[in-house]
Amino acid sequence: MMAAYEHILSERRGDVLVLTLNRPDRLNAAPPAMFEELRAALGDLNSARAVLIAGAGRAFCSGADVGGGALGSDNPGEATFAALTGSYNPTMTALADLSVPVVSAVRGPAAGIGCSLALAADFCVASENAYFLQAFVNIGLVPDGGASWMLPRLIGRARATEMMMLGERVPAAKALDWGMVHKVVADDALDAEAFALAERLAAMPTVALGLMRRAITAAYETDYATAMQAEAANQRDARGSADSMEGGRAFLEKRKPVFTGK
Repeated sequence: MMAAYEHILSERRGDVLVLTLNRPDRLNAAPPAMFEELRAALGDLNSARAVLIAGAGRAFCSGADVGGGALGSDNPGEATFAALTGSYNPTMTALADLSVPVVSAVRGPAAGIGCSLALAADFCVASENAYFLQAFVNIGLVPDGGASWMLPRLIGRARATEMMMLGERVPAAKALDWGMVHKVVADDALDAEAFALAERLAAMPTVALGLMRRAITAAYETDYATAMQAEAANQRDARGSADSMEGGRAFLEKRKPVFTGK
């Protein structure tokens, strides 16, 4: 089944919700409305147990497309601020708050807000021709979409500074070496590899995975003792799930568990 949107495609494939940025003629440059559609789709998981985000054609996303909305404005700074705070940032927050795992499939450029979107996934699978780019400095702007928070935590301050201040491409092989992405695959294998990973995650204990997502993000801002207290609370919630019960039974019965996401 496909939900109708103007800038994205939304398709349910088994337990995986596949969201595809769909402006291939513009290398999937993202107007505010595209991110609003992404947020709407993420808010209607309808029992999906994993999300896969990809780009149509030869690019993942070449960045934001504020276009005439900012450049044609009497106050382009305020127009850009409104687009970020009203459309792009709420979508990035919604993605971070999801209770299911997220995979991104990147071919070609993941630039600007597209870079942030790709790297916000739990697993980023990149094709050999993919590259990641913070090009803002080249046009006198600054990183957005959470990049200044995300990149130092993901690859360290020195590499994040290099990406943001020099504005040079980070090709897939270097991104893998830096720990920025999960895996690099041949271009013609990208779609199948990324979907297989999303499908694998969708068959796992969804409640536990959602709690892991929450804990990993929270741990960036908490001390050791607080993190352990949060783990204890999360373990309590996970232990009460149907999937935990199934996992325990399967262990005792020496069989593979069948998780239902509950």
